[in-house]
Amino acid sequence: MSEWNRQIIEEFRANAGKVGGRFEGADLLLLTSTGARTGDPHTTPLGYMADGERLLVFATNAGLPANPAWYHNVRADPRVTVEVGTETFDGVAIPVKGGERDKLYARRGELVPAYAEYQRKTSRVIPVVAVHRGSLDGRAWAIGDELVKIHDDLRARLAELRKDVHAFYDGSGGATDLAARLREHCVSVCGVLGEHHDNEEGRAFPRLEAQFPGLAPVIGRLRREHVKVTETRAALQAMLDDPGARDPAHVRAELDRMTAELDAHFAYEEEQLGSVMNAVGPLWRTGPRRG
Repeated sequence: MSEWNRQIIEEFRANAGKVGGRFEGADLLLLTSTGARTGDPHTTPLGYMADGERLLVFATNAGLPANPAWYHNVRADPRVTVEVGTETFDGVAIPVKGGERDKLYARRGELVPAYAEYQRKTSRVIPVVAVHRGSLDGRAWAIGDELVKIHDDLRARLAELRKDVHAFYDGSGGATDLAARLREHCVSVCGVLGEHHDNEEGRAFPRLEAQFPGLAPVIGRLRREHVKVTETRAALQAMLDDPGARDPAHVRAELDRMTAELDAHFAYEEEQLGSVMNAVGPLWRTGPRRG
């Protein structure tokens, strides 16, 4: 921690959240995050803007090229402690994306022109982070980690399916037995994928939307991708219902394309929601079917 930050923090805590100097009269809070590399608490004074029940903070880093350390911390673990005035509360810090981010940052720049200048000074899009109140104790559940496990299970099933497709068209083993295995693997992949997305649509997404409105663009994209995934599942089942009647090159190319699309979908979801799900606790309690 810099000596300058230390002095502000000490003054803030000694004077019921009020400080002098360049921050005199400004809305200021202290955000304590968990160090992404060290695991140690990291407290940062930040200007904020109230937006309904949430508080917005801005990863300006005074317009420097890199995002500040506290932003990297909350991306790794969104659970934070916030001090505002004489109040201290636990919360979760979620970046705001897309058009909503642009609108909120523009409003901040109008209210405090220095923020508009920070954005002009750098080529990076300065993140806007919404802090939602709430005591979160879900570390033991690690639902974000469970999400990765479910995706890894599906990745393994898809890899086995692709292996069998290549063996079928290369003439390795009995064609009849391999055709039956292809259909079996296809039903398995599609069944687990459908159950997983049903859990997300019915349980996880509604809760996340209600608790963290700032995630709406992410969940909206995932929902749109789920529609495409449903179409992919149907196309996969139709393609492998009678693999012997299909052009081998076409089946291989389509399976490669489908696998790449699914993996991109999984990766985006893990990046955007993994740490949040670890923080909020059980959104579902059942994993994929085995076998």
